[in-house]
Amino acid sequence: MAQSNIWAPGEDSPVPAIAVVGARGDVVGWSRMAEELLGYSPAEILGRPGTDLRMERDRASRLWTWGGEDGDDDHQAGIFDLRHRDGDQIVAHFEWTRIATPGGAPAWVVAALPVGLLTLGASVLEPLLSAVPVVMVVWDPELRPVWRNEQARRLERAFPFFQVGRPLPVDLAEADMLVPPELIREVLAEGVPVVDHEVRWETPDRNEGRTFSTFLFRVEGVDSRPLGVCLMAVDITHSGARERLALLRRASIQIGTTLDVRQTAQELADLAVPAFADYVTVDLTEAVLPGPEPLERLEANASGIPTFLRAGLASIHDEIPESLWPRGQPVYVPPSSPFTEVLASGRSHFEPRMETTSANWLDRDPDRARTVRATGMHTLIIVPLKARGNLLGIAVFVRTDNQAPFTRDDLALAEELGARAALSLDSARQYTREHDAALALQRQLLPSRLRGGDMMELASRYLPSDVHQGVGGDWYDAIRLNGSRLALVVGDVTGHGINAAASMGRLRTAVRTLAYLGLPPDELLARLDELYAAQTEDEDGDALSPIAATCLYAVHDPATGRCVMASAGHLPPAIVRPGGDVSFPGLPAGNPIGLGLGAHRSAEFELDEGTTLALYTDGLIERRDHDLNDGMRRLGTALTRDALPLDDLCTSVIDAMMTRAAEDDVTLLLAKTLTSNR
Repeated sequence: MAQSNIWAPGEDSPVPAIAVVGARGDVVGWSRMAEELLGYSPAEILGRPGTDLRMERDRASRLWTWGGEDGDDDHQAGIFDLRHRDGDQIVAHFEWTRIATPGGAPAWVVAALPVGLLTLGASVLEPLLSAVPVVMVVWDPELRPVWRNEQARRLERAFPFFQVGRPLPVDLAEADMLVPPELIREVLAEGVPVVDHEVRWETPDRNEGRTFSTFLFRVEGVDSRPLGVCLMAVDITHSGARERLALLRRASIQIGTTLDVRQTAQELADLAVPAFADYVTVDLTEAVLPGPEPLERLEANASGIPTFLRAGLASIHDEIPESLWPRGQPVYVPPSSPFTEVLASGRSHFEPRMETTSANWLDRDPDRARTVRATGMHTLIIVPLKARGNLLGIAVFVRTDNQAPFTRDDLALAEELGARAALSLDSARQYTREHDAALALQRQLLPSRLRGGDMMELASRYLPSDVHQGVGGDWYDAIRLNGSRLALVVGDVTGHGINAAASMGRLRTAVRTLAYLGLPPDELLARLDELYAAQTEDEDGDALSPIAATCLYAVHDPATGRCVMASAGHLPPAIVRPGGDVSFPGLPAGNPIGLGLGAHRSAEFELDEGTTLALYTDGLIERRDHDLNDGMRRLGTALTRDALPLDDLCTSVIDAMMTRAAEDDVTLLLAKTLTSNR
């Protein structure tokens, strides 16, 4: 179909095609522009029904039927499909107005413009709307595109239903339109706009993807009747603000998942590559990450003096050619460099374009300068890692393959990432410091070597927990008494951390003191309970005093082969007979230590030569998803697996029972009776 020439560029406004329709719906007037638009001469159309001009199935038939509700309106407007003389379709915008004829019968003057030549499209706004980087499409009430701007035309291959006049398929699910047709219908029917509806679109092969922020609103005529729906879509695929917000959201989830300093530093590096930078290092001060040897004892080299220890490292390149030092190694920097300046001032260093040819700080660092040039580093940000008044180290962000230099917005993002990571690092540092102190205290308070003499062979293991604060109040001991007797002790103080370790030390000392008095097990536990309860009361809530502790105290006499034991709320021991039979003897129930309730009783057992006694704490057998009885059955099986030397058996039991990270401290004390002198 030849395009009508009713308007040409340079004219002030388009000239509409004009027709006059009589009361019976026949055409009684026909202008030259109407002839050019539809191809009919006045002789061919005058007197014919106006319905002959509409396309089949078009709702425009009401335009020519004026006996109903619409015929009572003085003014109407709408978009309809017309049929050209040669049979092609023309989508046109109509406005018709009622007039009175000399005889009093009504008639209507109809003005039509083809879509694309609407007043809006022909105005000075059309070039502006086509030039802005926003996709704009207008649909009529039947979801037929009737106008689009240049940005929408460029997306026609991806979204073919943006093409003007192209009807949607019968199955609307096949219409790739950025927004579902039912959403367009909802806006058309209710008039409620949709604002900032984010849509992700990908090519069929998923090699390319784009993200759009879409807006839908209803277009209304001068009479407030809905004429269609307008779509506006903004490509936000490379929107820096959204990407920065997304990265910060990820940082709140992915950084600080553990209380391990090295892991936290690595999480920051992994998060930033490649989303923000091509190469990232996280270097910490010695106070945060102590090395095997103090940095001040290391000699300087061509790159400077040892200042940091590398804790985090990530790169887009597998071999990480940008890094001169791997994780865990000292990092050397010149005494006067951006790294030391950031450490001294606590302010970031921003170098959007690194100068590698003129005299700068790299001249004093030849090793790093060679690496910078070889790998193509061209933009740099160094931010301090500060938290709660402590300067913990620095994070370095570099781009190599990504040719975009860092901006001030990038600097703000890097500082925010550094601040969030620093809080997690400081928490991990404090935890590590307390954990190390508690573990050192625990190790000091536990016996360094157990001696059973010629009475019993001994073996033991202690594993601090990997959960909570890492160290609890578990302890074990073997005390040689007069008469060749041997006392065996295992206990568990409630709580974790340095306070539990200190309380454990006091209990162990008290047990040893009472044991040397020769008290039987039940009396010893009763006295221990009284002393500990009284001490807690005297301290008036001192944090070093836990609520309670459990304890199992046993005395073996090799001369008689008898073993007397009592429990203060502790689990029963396992007795492994020479034939491999395992039992967990029932002991009289006793109250935990520290409650001041006493009520401890002893039980006596015969231990044959070659019998193994296993004392343990609940961390060895207890799991959240299993009860204690199940754990005791597993322990019994582990104790009889092989005829191993006692120390090897101790290791075997620990390996069999600890199939995952310990939820509590684990203590195991094995005592095997030797040949007696009876």
